[in-house]
Amino acid sequence: MSPFLAAVLQLLALIGALALAYRPLGDYMARVYSSDRHLRVEKWIYKTIGARPDTEMRWPSYLRGVLAFSAAGVLFLYLLQRLQGVLPGSLGFASIDPDQAFNTAASFVANTNWQSYAGEQAMGHVVQTGGLAVQNFVSAAVGMAVAVALVRGFSRSRSGELGNFWADLVRGTVRILLPLSLVGAIVLVACGAIQNFAGIHEVGQFMGGHQQWQGGAYASQEVIKELGTNGGGLANANSAHPFENPNGFTNLFEIFLILLIPFALTRTFGRMVGNLKQGYAILATMATIWLGFVLLMWATEFAHHGPALQAAGGAMEGKETRFGVGASSIFAVTTTLTSTGAVDSFHSSFTGLGGGITMLGMQLGEIAPGGVGSGLYGMLIMAIIAVFLAGLMVGRTPEYLGKKIGTRQIKLAACYILITPALVLCFTAAATALPTPPHSMLNTGAHGFSEVLYAYTSGANNNGSAFAGLSADTPWFNTTIGLAMLLGRFLPMVFVLALAGSLAEQQPVPETAGTLRTEKPLFSGLLVGTILIITGLTYFPALALGPLAEGLAS
Repeated sequence: MSPFLAAVLQLLALIGALALAYRPLGDYMARVYSSDRHLRVEKWIYKTIGARPDTEMRWPSYLRGVLAFSAAGVLFLYLLQRLQGVLPGSLGFASIDPDQAFNTAASFVANTNWQSYAGEQAMGHVVQTGGLAVQNFVSAAVGMAVAVALVRGFSRSRSGELGNFWADLVRGTVRILLPLSLVGAIVLVACGAIQNFAGIHEVGQFMGGHQQWQGGAYASQEVIKELGTNGGGLANANSAHPFENPNGFTNLFEIFLILLIPFALTRTFGRMVGNLKQGYAILATMATIWLGFVLLMWATEFAHHGPALQAAGGAMEGKETRFGVGASSIFAVTTTLTSTGAVDSFHSSFTGLGGGITMLGMQLGEIAPGGVGSGLYGMLIMAIIAVFLAGLMVGRTPEYLGKKIGTRQIKLAACYILITPALVLCFTAAATALPTPPHSMLNTGAHGFSEVLYAYTSGANNNGSAFAGLSADTPWFNTTIGLAMLLGRFLPMVFVLALAGSLAEQQPVPETAGTLRTEKPLFSGLLVGTILIITGLTYFPALALGPLAEGLAS
């Protein structure tokens, strides 16, 4: 079987599995977030933290809950790393330096999981399981909660109330992420992933030195890092490590986990607003972009330029022979179009244009299908922009799901789409202009610029993957990327919740013959075009200096 045919069959199997899970999971999540009853364990959690889950919140209160909880998470995780050297289960590792501890704490709380350290050489079991793995759950639940709050903004009228953040957070963790993670971890262990709390073992000599293996809860952390679109692994090689990703089946299963909740949330959205066709329209937009990027990546990575690539069946540099070009390309596109950032190959070793595709996927705003929760609310913001543009073209006041898109709404949406590019471009410009940061670049020229641009694109968009050519464990990059991750995560949430509150205060307007039908394929096409045009206008000059210049020169 040819490598390309094998890749096509894997893609079809993946799409089939996602289609089977789409309806039951989407409907289940809608019931979870619409329920008025609490499980016994949830009541215990509410009592412990002093929350009143039945109290409705307006958007400022909801936002305060998000920010307070996340700030506590950053502080706890920072202190846990700084105290690692005196904690049990540290495996002899020293405490983490202040700049790296800040970077890692910001990274995992922001659902980014950027790692400027080698996991098996820096973090013990306590930090990995009690700190990082916990944030993999709750940071994903925060994103889902904000997305549900925006959906309630569309479905409610003349109230301004968006639900209760603490109830949404706990339900997302207890009823959705934990059960799915339990099943997924069992599948990974059955297929060969490691799950233990063993220490460091010397297993022989390698190239004149001792080779060491470290045990760990690989399977349980692997499943939530993919399911919650987090991306941070125990091993420096991430999902290319056989302890995390043993074979071709687990590789495909992990891609399935990444896409499962973001795609299914479109069904949840349609169910909660009372119009499933609206959810299908958002799904079609996400799926079109995702599939288009997979095909583009295949075109660049399967291109046979020269005898070496012809003999290998594609550009195999930096890719695992267990997975090949096809599966590695699907994984790379999936993790950069979501906020996952996990890698089973080194993106720096992709072709020039292939590396540009991974970068462009993040620069779209990671909305196809995007991160858990963040993908849905990011796409809904883009839908509001598309409706506004359509209204300008026909001379009508724009409406979406019965809510008028006025001056306040479009200003909030515009702020949302501008904040992340501003962070990316400003930090990249500073890093390349100052004398010290360029010393961390492994390469010069267009590829070196791509390393820096990729790092800040990954951080500000809460992706977490790296180009693997930048030495980012320096005070400059640890601090600036940490700031980019926090600002890129929580500033957009401010605008999302403010927008949700303004929509929930409105009285729905009746549909007329002139209302734009946002559930039709025409609108999905308009939405795809809006996303590509906005991204192109924003990032094309920077891309022209990096991956485009490299790709055209090769």
